[in-house]
Amino acid sequence: MAEPPCAAAEDAWGKVDAAYGDNGLDSALFMENARKSSIVSRANSIGSTSASSVPNTDDEDSDYHQEPYKESYKDRRRRAHTQAEQKRRDAIKKGYDDLQAIVPTCEQQDFSIGSQKLSKAIVLQKTIDYIQFLHKEKKKQEEELSTLRKDVMALKIMKANYEQIVKAHQDNPNEGKNQVSDEVKFNVFQGIMDSLFQSFNASISVTSFQELSACVFSWIEEHCKPQTLQDIVIGVLHQLKSQLY
Repeated sequence: MAEPPCAAAEDAWGKVDAAYGDNGLDSALFMENARKSSIVSRANSIGSTSASSVPNTDDEDSDYHQEPYKESYKDRRRRAHTQAEQKRRDAIKKGYDDLQAIVPTCEQQDFSIGSQKLSKAIVLQKTIDYIQFLHKEKKKQEEELSTLRKDVMALKIMKANYEQIVKAHQDNPNEGKNQVSDEVKFNVFQGIMDSLFQSFNASISVTSFQELSACVFSWIEEHCKPQTLQDIVIGVLHQLKSQLY
């Protein structure tokens, strides 16, 4: 077991005292100086021990000054991220507000949800429906425009034909004086129909619908041949000619 420092020091001083006493030196003076040296060395050892046990305040000060810098950098990054996120949210909100202002169906009150604010899903759905409606209306208007363009083209052709007729009439003002009247045309048509009705009345039986149908087809095949109709028309024209002239 180690001896206490005080006992070891006294033992050492006793040995030194005996040694110097043998040599005839002043032991009292030597002991006084030795004690002063011992006190100084003990004070130095205590000071070094105390200094080693005390923490390094300079390092702590440096850490204390560096920590706020790290925290402020994190705060700046957090604040920049928050501002960017808020800006993105504001842009999205503005977009939905613009859609609600532009799309007419979003302004109309939906009684199924009452007076509640329209959700983003409903706004998007109403926007999609309105865009599809606009596409259909555009297609319908394009078809109407195409029809109108065709009508305009037909009117231009008719206008050009009428202009040619007017010009021809102006070049030959006496051309229309010898034209056949409407009464003469009606008499020709009436004569043809009377001749056909006589043969039709003589050939058609109305006992039943099936018999009527069979008789009609057979009468057409027999009395409406091109040569037969030509003979009827020629006979009617000769008859009218004799009446007029």
